[in-house]
Amino acid sequence: MRRIDLIEPFRVMQLLERAKELEAEDKHIIHMEIGEPDFLTPQPVLDAAKRHLVQHNLFYTASTGAPELQQALSAWYKSEYDVDVAAERMLITPGTSGAFSLLYAVLLEAGESVLLPDPGYPCQRNFIRLAGGEPVNVAVNANTAYHLSADVIRKFWTPATRAVVAINPSNPTGTIMAKQQLSALAKTCRELGGYLISDEIYHGLTYGTKATCALEVDDKAIVVNGFSKRWAMTGWRIGWVIVPEELIEPCRRVMQNIFISAPTLSQYAGITALKNIDDVEAMRVAYDKRRKYLLEALPRLGFEIAVEPQGAFYIYANVAKLTHDAKQFCWDILEQAGVAITPGEDFGTYQSEQHVRFSYATSLEDLKEGVTRLHSYLNKPV
Repeated sequence: MRRIDLIEPFRVMQLLERAKELEAEDKHIIHMEIGEPDFLTPQPVLDAAKRHLVQHNLFYTASTGAPELQQALSAWYKSEYDVDVAAERMLITPGTSGAFSLLYAVLLEAGESVLLPDPGYPCQRNFIRLAGGEPVNVAVNANTAYHLSADVIRKFWTPATRAVVAINPSNPTGTIMAKQQLSALAKTCRELGGYLISDEIYHGLTYGTKATCALEVDDKAIVVNGFSKRWAMTGWRIGWVIVPEELIEPCRRVMQNIFISAPTLSQYAGITALKNIDDVEAMRVAYDKRRKYLLEALPRLGFEIAVEPQGAFYIYANVAKLTHDAKQFCWDILEQAGVAITPGEDFGTYQSEQHVRFSYATSLEDLKEGVTRLHSYLNKPV
């Protein structure tokens, strides 16, 4: 089988495409499927981008990123997490997708593997396959808040294993890994001779707690983050990866060839984003209100939530009381109720037919309308 034949579709995008077709037919769709902030990029970030546009700061930066942004990130990690990270370890990428593509190109040889939580972010599997590696889905459940544990990865580790991915806060569950659990995971990866890769794109979007940065427990951890979620900058395509010193040079060589550099205007906008707190906090507060509403409303409709999400903007719900086929259930409510949610099959295979993901990256008004429509659909006569 050719490598491209192993690449799975991003199924939520198929659902979104059908929702767009229905909207083109003048049907009103409530979007709770896509993980994209519904807020505008903060105005100070837009203003900074305009200034750099007028000043023609649009040429290539260094492949590893504009030094000004690398230095700003180094200072930000000290302020945000009280960790000291050298600026040269901050590699600026075209979004976090670019960061993961870069990492797996550097870390993996054909047949080498990466351990992933199942359920987890679906594109990870395909990033690994494109690099010639083998994604290994490891089932996680409510007992570990849907995160990998040190004991579990020991069972799945083989001589071909190169890394373990932690998604913290999790997509699709919104759950946060406790600091002690993350520390044990990092220690075990080190003992087994592999890398811990921590996906921290939803850091800052947490409620009642703060997510631990992997660098707080292991200076050798690889950390991936970006501006898409917390700062509502999805289309700016700007992220970063923090690597140990021994990976800087191989990463640089790959970046020079496959990226040249991350988008220049977005890099300069990112420097301002790191300083912009008020708009970001207002978004976080709004997400929390939506989260609390759904946590109260969904169980009344028969959706079971095993672990309360404390981060990101997702709720992962069990629908076993409502259907035996979550995938068909999602397509039916899209077509019949005009509500779009994501089936569990997008996130792995473990109990996927029993789960769906709700995204509350949409207005509270739309969420309430969506709940009303779901109530009508679920209570319709048979």
